[in-house]
Amino acid sequence: MTGLRERLAARLPALLALALPVLAGIAYMASFGAPEAYLAITGASLVVALALILSAPPGPASLLTRRIAAALCILLMLLPLATGPTMNGIARWIPLGPVALNSGLLALPLLARLAAQDREYGPWMLAAALLAALLQPDAAATFALTIAAVGLHHVTKNWRVGFIAILGFFASMYAGIHGELPAVPFVERVLVQAAGDSGPLALLLFITLLASFALMLLTGPGTRAERFALAGSLFGFAVMAVINNYPSPLIGYGAAPIIGYAVALAWPSGASR
Repeated sequence: MTGLRERLAARLPALLALALPVLAGIAYMASFGAPEAYLAITGASLVVALALILSAPPGPASLLTRRIAAALCILLMLLPLATGPTMNGIARWIPLGPVALNSGLLALPLLARLAAQDREYGPWMLAAALLAALLQPDAAATFALTIAAVGLHHVTKNWRVGFIAILGFFASMYAGIHGELPAVPFVERVLVQAAGDSGPLALLLFITLLASFALMLLTGPGTRAERFALAGSLFGFAVMAVINNYPSPLIGYGAAPIIGYAVALAWPSGASR
């Protein structure tokens, strides 16, 4: 019992970083007539995500393990190009039975931490993921990578990471022009939609998403560089979801961001090299 309490206390910030915005999103969806399947899938994803964080093994992860995980994240980003589905020439979803997982939201949170853990190959990881997001094209993913790189550069002062951030800014502009799709209620632009439905609920969504960002930035797992990169990715996804028709991470319907950020928060630390 004491061990469980200690584990719970140690991982409470990570648990709250996920639970607060997701539960607020469920409350909003339930209040304004979202399909029951949205509520069920979001709730089930949260349960799985919290279990992942609580059951994650302690670190550190070996350098080889981290680099293999980064390669798998990049392959996940590229997978929709081979499997589809495709809409208007855009492929950014991994089909999984009745659920389609957004590849960027699933893979990029962990990749942000892995890039921060690897001084030698971290910039190349970000560059490869940026190319994959550009091929889809996905402006939310490119902008999330851009802000993750900005956060990582802020800590490390690595000029290669700064160069990736600059490339990411231009990639986001290109993807934004070529990758726009119609907004889906309760999925894309959730804060904008909620503001028109209920001011108090929109404020709750904003506050819980901001709290999630702060928890990842200030008390999240890993080094300062990892926290800045991870929180930067969330900031990038969230801002693009307000600006254009892209999924709202954690507060909107979608299993991918919940599982993606759970894996990133559960991933063990590893000394940067």
